[in-house]
Amino acid sequence: MIKRLLSVLTIGLLMVFYHKNLNAQTCHGIWKTIDDKTDKPASIMKLYEEDGILYGDILAILKEDTKQKNPLCVKCPDDRKDQPVIGMQLIRGLTRDGNQWSGGHVVDPHTGKIYRCYLELLTPDKLKVRGYVGFSIFGRTQYWYRTPDYEDTQVLSSGTK
Repeated sequence: MIKRLLSVLTIGLLMVFYHKNLNAQTCHGIWKTIDDKTDKPASIMKLYEEDGILYGDILAILKEDTKQKNPLCVKCPDDRKDQPVIGMQLIRGLTRDGNQWSGGHVVDPHTGKIYRCYLELLTPDKLKVRGYVGFSIFGRTQYWYRTPDYEDTQVLSSGTK
């Protein structure tokens, strides 16, 4: 009985420490995006924070079927219209709440549509990214994976600063 109680307490404490450690983690850094339709790598994104707001820039396009090395966002409705996709700020305006970021938006450079979005850090190296219109139930989810070994030389060769 005492062994069982100690086991339960130990597991409970480990879960609390894991949860606190995950909240201490950040989603800042370099991420490989996975296309939710093909399950193949799609791009490399850089997530960073300025004045408490999270942003995300696209560093590279990984899809082989891309006709242009750095296509323009011809369908974007705002200041990103006709701008090169590589180097573009696709995610804007997210604020942190624990291990989630929300309140901002993401643009789909293929369609030019802007979606509300939220990010949730599931593990230190796995990020859930949900884009939606209106309610979160009407949207799509992608999972991104931290890519710490993505080198600056690759960023430079892909056309960004």
